[in-house]
Amino acid sequence: MSVIAKIFIFLTSKKVGVDQFGNRYYISRTRKDYLGNNSRYVVYKGLPEPSKVPPMWHAWLHYLSDDIVREDGQHYSWEKPHIPNVTGTKLAYVPAKSGVRPSVSADYTPWFPWRQK
Repeated sequence: MSVIAKIFIFLTSKKVGVDQFGNRYYISRTRKDYLGNNSRYVVYKGLPEPSKVPPMWHAWLHYLSDDIVREDGQHYSWEKPHIPNVTGTKLAYVPAKSGVRPSVSADYTPWFPWRQK
């Protein structure tokens, strides 16, 4: 996010909360969306990665809920902690390479037009 956009949000919006990743959430005092609701924003800490937004804040950003997430972090007993998408990073899952896969009966030979029998 550009510095100008951050300044605009800081001057025209009210800070609503912060999540466990350090992302800050704002609601606009002046701007309205097409439905007449005050615009809601997130300012990411670090790289702008949308998968870092926890589910309850995502619901608030998209007007699915008007409840602001509590600072004490009270969660349901069945909830797991939110983990951002790590695809393409050093933390991504990579299956073990075991070498050559044994052939099975479900294997097939692909058809090539230049190889005709």
